[in-house]
Amino acid sequence: MTAVALTALAVPAGAQDLLIRGGTIHTGVDGTPTADVVIARAGRIAYVGSAAGAPSTDGLEVIDLEGATLFPGFTDGHAHLDGIGWRELTLNLEGSTSVVDAMARLTAWAQDHPTGVIVGRGWIETRWPESVNGARFLTAADLDAAAPGRLVLLQRADGHAMVASSAALAALGIDETTAAPFGGEILKGPNGRLTGLFVDAAEQLLGPLMPQANPDATRAAYRAGFEVEARYGWTGVHFMSAPWGDIPLLEAMAEAGEAPLKIYNSVTPDGAQALFASGPRSVANGRIITRAVKYYADGALGSRGAALHAPYADAPGTTGLMQTTAVVQEPLYEQALRAGIQLATHAIGDRGNTEVSDWYAMALAAVPPSERPNGTDVRWRIEHAQILRPSDYHRFVDLPIIASMQPSHAIGDFHFAAARLGDDRLDGAYAWKSLVDLGVIVVGGSDAPVERGDPLIEFYAAVARRDLEGFQGPDWRPEEAVDRATALKMFTLWPAYASFREAELGTIEVGKRADFTAFSIDLMTVPAADIPGGRAVLTVVDGEVVYRAD
Repeated sequence: MTAVALTALAVPAGAQDLLIRGGTIHTGVDGTPTADVVIARAGRIAYVGSAAGAPSTDGLEVIDLEGATLFPGFTDGHAHLDGIGWRELTLNLEGSTSVVDAMARLTAWAQDHPTGVIVGRGWIETRWPESVNGARFLTAADLDAAAPGRLVLLQRADGHAMVASSAALAALGIDETTAAPFGGEILKGPNGRLTGLFVDAAEQLLGPLMPQANPDATRAAYRAGFEVEARYGWTGVHFMSAPWGDIPLLEAMAEAGEAPLKIYNSVTPDGAQALFASGPRSVANGRIITRAVKYYADGALGSRGAALHAPYADAPGTTGLMQTTAVVQEPLYEQALRAGIQLATHAIGDRGNTEVSDWYAMALAAVPPSERPNGTDVRWRIEHAQILRPSDYHRFVDLPIIASMQPSHAIGDFHFAAARLGDDRLDGAYAWKSLVDLGVIVVGGSDAPVERGDPLIEFYAAVARRDLEGFQGPDWRPEEAVDRATALKMFTLWPAYASFREAELGTIEVGKRADFTAFSIDLMTVPAADIPGGRAVLTVVDGEVVYRAD
């Protein structure tokens, strides 16, 4: 608990010299878990400890927590920053309780927006009264009745399926003769006619009608995404599937002071070769770092695109959809090793996870550490690691692999996962504690906008393993919940490690960056049921207050 001179360190634009006190401060440091006071100077932590031992506070802005609780800055280890912003600017179908409710929202939106393409996201059919065992997806006929003649594209909450109106299909020239690309499916009804639903890679066929081509709208979406994330208390985001074409925009926003959070980019595969050639890139004192490529191995469980070793329990005719092959991926993984670029590969199903770990092992064996800029310290990740065979847990230890997991998926999915998987496969589902107990780094994230994106919901899901109504089914493996100290690491220190920044982020220690999140409740002591009812009250990034509750 000492002070440190910081005159030689670069001072981030907007940094303030701060004294924070007036509430419990959880440092995240083993051995000294709490403090009374933290002081930040020049964007770095200068003192952590008791009030009596603090150095001079002259010239400091004093922030009184007024009983709130301060933590190291929470980092969302897996989110889609662009999608979070677009959710704010387009039709939001989150929480729709039925087909009728979702279509009523579409009708109202169409009336309020009488021209242009209607784009929306957030529907999920698994608990709709019209959907038996999750079998009732939205259809073009639903959209046509709710918004006659309009071009409509509505993406499922998980992002792995999209329904299009008949007018949209006609505008794109898509009909029953259109072939689905590899890794995708165009659903047809018993009569052989298109239902309007496109799964996984087939969604690409609808891309020409999406709004991302408008640069002004894209910038507005990122501004909205930053605002939402700061308000939730996130100080950083691991931006998954960051569009390669948007990286210059994000960097320009950071240089212009328009990026209030730390963004760690895993870019879309179209940027892989350019990133392999350039190596990792960083701007604005590390505010935007681009160091990884995000690949997709399979689809999602809800739309039955997750690749399984055995057929789906509720759809015996399918084992899901692989999005790529070893022939394609393994050479790319070797290139990444030689370029010092991190890999983040989406794998949800047990087969998807087996395949990815096989490909990782092949590439690591083919490229000796002497030919890698990072030697043995590559920190490759599997995003989601959602359904595993327990016999495959060791792969995460042996290689090793970082498991990037989103706790809220478990509390949402357990209303349909047992039907999809059958009871036996739940033994390896959302197995956070089993992996942690083996020494695996488990990074917590939200996958927003697939989920709401609130860190308090994620923390609650990790420690309670119950849905937001407090329900926990008898088959839902409650032993996979983690303790609160582990959950804190999942959203602070372990995301820092997964982005190669544990030396400067993830705990409240002298010399580290002054990134803090304060919540109205103490996550370490409050009853678990009360966690989702809290709220962020302060978000500080590099010593700059980027959000303060009224």
